Amino acid sequence: MKTKILTLVALQLTMAYAVSGFAGEGEELKWSQVPPTVQKTISENMGGGKIEEIKKETRTIGGKSITIYEAKVRKPGISGKKLEIEVDENGKLVELEDE
Repeated sequence: MKTKILTLVALQLTMAYAVSGFAGEGEELKWSQVPPTVQKTISENMGGGKIEEIKKETRTIGGKSITIYEAKVRKPGISGKKLEIEVDENGKLVELEDE
């Protein structure tokens, strides 16, 4: 009985670790790999900043799979604040967040 309980606990911990390892990950891209409509939306929202990283990930929203492009941008100036810009595959701004 103790063996079954330990096995179940170990299995749950392993699954939790595996799922957390995949959370928030995506395929890193170069600017040239980003669709033009997505490039346009990112450019319009980056406020003269510099792109540090772009990732592509698939999310399920309302039972539908959509591709999201996430750009991390460093704003110009002394503060060097970061922006996170999320755009869907059609070029629609999904989220704009100051970090």
